[in-house]
Amino acid sequence: TGVSAETIELLRQRLAVLQPQTVVIADDSARHAGHAGARDGGGHYQLQIVAQAFAGKSTIARHRMIYDAAGDLMRGKIHALSIQAEVPGDH
Repeated sequence: TGVSAETIELLRQRLAVLQPQTVVIADDSARHAGHAGARDGGGHYQLQIVAQAFAGKSTIARHRMIYDAAGDLMRGKIHALSIQAEVPGDH
């Protein structure tokens, strides 16, 4: 949907502050249709992000950095975000 593409682009722009090497965002909303959050208009997304900014940070700290960057998107357009945050060379 257009809303989904717009949300993904907004999230991509917000995450730019982390200077990621790669960002892959997938709309997972269809699998969650009917959930309360989905009915409220918030989408479910999967995020894979690789950034040097995560070096030395715990998983929780990495997620917090992402939520901080996403800001108000997390309270509206995005209902749930599944995160895979890695440092270059983690693989």
